[in-house]
Order: sequence, then structure tokens, then C-alpha cells
Amino acid sequence: MDCFDLENPFNSLDNQESDIISALFSSESDHMPSHNYFLSLKSNDSFVSFRQEAISLILRAQHSCNIDRYTTYLATNYMDRFVSRQEIPQGNQWVLRLLVIATISLASKLKEQHFSSSNFQREEGFIFDAPAIQRMELLILDALNWRMRSVTPLSFICFFISLFELKDPPLRQALKDRATNIIFQACNEIKLLEFKPSIIAASALLMASHELFPLQFPSFETSILSCRHVNKENQLKCFNAMQEMVANETSDSIIETVSSSSTTTPMSVLDCHCERSSSSMAAIAVPEKREQRKRQKLNGFCSESNRVKISQIQPCG
Repeated sequence: MDCFDLENPFNSLDNQESDIISALFSSESDHMPSHNYFLSLKSNDSFVSFRQEAISLILRAQHSCNIDRYTTYLATNYMDRFVSRQEIPQGNQWVLRLLVIATISLASKLKEQHFSSSNFQREEGFIFDAPAIQRMELLILDALNWRMRSVTPLSFICFFISLFELKDPPLRQALKDRATNIIFQACNEIKLLEFKPSIIAASALLMASHELFPLQFPSFETSILSCRHVNKENQLKCFNAMQEMVANETSDSIIETVSSSSTTTPMSVLDCHCERSSSSMAAIAVPEKREQRKRQKLNGFCSESNRVKISQIQPCG
């Protein structure tokens, strides 16, 4: 299997480019968290804290394990989608940690990145055995219906750039790079979770073009709003939310530069006020050992009788 490319999730399809673009727009909703998840994050501080701490742990893995940001972005997508579809026991720190380890492990396999879960766990002061991680991976695969080649905002960048009259390759690359950075930044913004990946991508490109090519911004905006796949109302709403996010990030960066010269950490980037638990995690017990099955042999796994539940994965007392 080829290394998964977030910018081209359907690169294995032998179809015309127009068919692939249509497939992206028609399937993007399948790769989003549920709308109830967004509503819960708006109204429930415990959901917000859970997500902040999970993303913070994912970013610490990126920093300490030399994982690229595309892999951690994919892991965050898996985490959001899983939590939106699976009831998570509240107050169990081990569930959050195991979930993060499993999502990074799955994303690393798809991206063909090396991830030593044992080394990272030792650094963080907890440990899960391999069977427990595998069981959590299967639970995630089941909840996500095996849709692991996620359609994200990164998947739409090249399509929307093609709508712009920007012929100079270095300028196109600069626009793409800045939009990509904004998309990674938007991963932390709860307000943007309600929008489809394509709308986030278009908004990021408009933000980038407004910064880099202000004189051409009106024509870029017209090109995007004229696209038949784009809902104008949602596009403008998303763009306004993203504009606010970038402005706040710029303001925070200036304040941080003035007040401190210390190295920025994932926790400070997220402004996460959740304290890490000081207790270390004991190895967890798995009720039974299962032979690891290959993807094509797991068709029966998702039946009600065989489905793994979080309640079946218990930490040692």
C-alpha cells in the first residue's frame, strides 16, 4: 500500500480528475465528527478539556517522537471522529491516553511513519501493553467504519488554488504553504468543527490570499463563491470565524514574545489549562488474547457479538 497523502486521499482510484473531485465533495461529510459533538463542545466544559488534553498529548508525541504534522493532524481527525461516535467514560484518564496512543499508531501506519509507542509512554509516565493498544485500534476502526483515508481540508487545497488566476509557481506555492499552516492552526479551534473540510480549505486560502495578495483577494473570493460546490452562507461564516482565530493567534504571539523568551510548547500553543495527572499508569489487563487479523479477514469483527467496547479494556487495579 502506498503512503497515504492527505492532499490526495483517493490517489489509488483509477478515475478522471473530475471524478475524484466529485468524490471528495460527496464523501467529505463521512470524515467529519458528528454535529452533536460540536454542540457538546460548545456547551460542556468537560468535553472541551478532554479534547484539549488529547490534542496536547498528540502534539507532545509529535515533538518527542519526530512525527510529522500531517500524521498528528490525521490522528486528531481520528480522535474527533471517534469521540463523536463512541461514548467515552468520564473521569478515566487512562481512556484518553490509550485513545491518543491508538490514534497516533493508526495514523503512523497509514503515513508509513515510525512511532515507538513504548518510548513515548515511558516519557509520559504511563504504559499500555500491545494487545490493549491493538484492541483500541480495532475499536476506532469499527467506529470509523474503516474510513481511514480521511478527507480533510488539505484534500481540497489544490482544487481551490486551480480556480485562481495565479500562474507563477513560487506564488502558488507560497499561497498553498500559508493556507496549509492556517489549516493546521484551525485544528485547535472548536468553532470551525461545524464546517465541512472543503469550506475550511476555501476559507484558509482566502485568509492566505488576503495576507499575501490583498489586491487580488476580491477576484479570488469571487472564484471560490462562484464554485458550485460551495455554500456561500457557510463560506462567509467560516471565513469570519477563521479571521478571528488568526487575529487572536497573532495577538497572543505578540504578547508571548514581549512577555517571555521561553520556548513555545504544545501546551502553551493550545492555552490548555488542564493539569497533567501526576500518577503513573499501570499496565492494563486485557481479558483475552486475540490473534491479530489482517484488514481483509476482519469482516466479522464488526458484528454485535464480536464488537469490542471500551468497557472491555480495563486498567489493572
